[in-house]
Amino acid sequence: MQMAGLAEGGQAGCRAWRRAFTNPGRCAPVSHPDLASVTNRNIPPLPLCIDIGAAYGTAKSGVGIASMGVTNPEKIMRNLIPVVMAGVLGIYGLIVAVILNQGLETPEDGTLKTKYSSYTGFAHLAAGLCCGLSGLAAGMAIGIVGDAGVRAVGQQDKLFVGMILILIFAEALGLYGLIVAIILSQQTFSCE
Repeated sequence: MQMAGLAEGGQAGCRAWRRAFTNPGRCAPVSHPDLASVTNRNIPPLPLCIDIGAAYGTAKSGVGIASMGVTNPEKIMRNLIPVVMAGVLGIYGLIVAVILNQGLETPEDGTLKTKYSSYTGFAHLAAGLCCGLSGLAAGMAIGIVGDAGVRAVGQQDKLFVGMILILIFAEALGLYGLIVAIILSQQTFSCE
């Protein structure tokens, strides 16, 4: 008897998800746990994944700079570039978070209806994931390249230009994610 209740509840949940996927312009009450309200509440943490990448890149590059600075303290200022580039990734996340926050709409008074559709929710979810995950990957790449590159430049100055070029291409991954996130954040459907 309990299994029958679980099966019925599971089928109802599947029907709700199927309706949300087949009708992307669906408008639902704010209290209804469909994708529009779920993605509405989960948008802010997504671009913050990029801050994890920025922190990792800063920490990993900082370890390399500290290690290199023991033997060559005069080269520390020149080799701070990976730390600066990792910090720029955090700004990308901030930009996307502000853009997505401006797209959120509060429900009308008295009714629990919102103009925030499932389509807009999916677009914002995709924008946050795109920016966050590309920034996480870019931060990890900057951290690894920055750590090894700074240590190598400490021993051989001719490797500096090569390290900078690799860091630029790693930073470009985060920039591509930012551009795609901005494009995705403009995709909206308003419920009337």
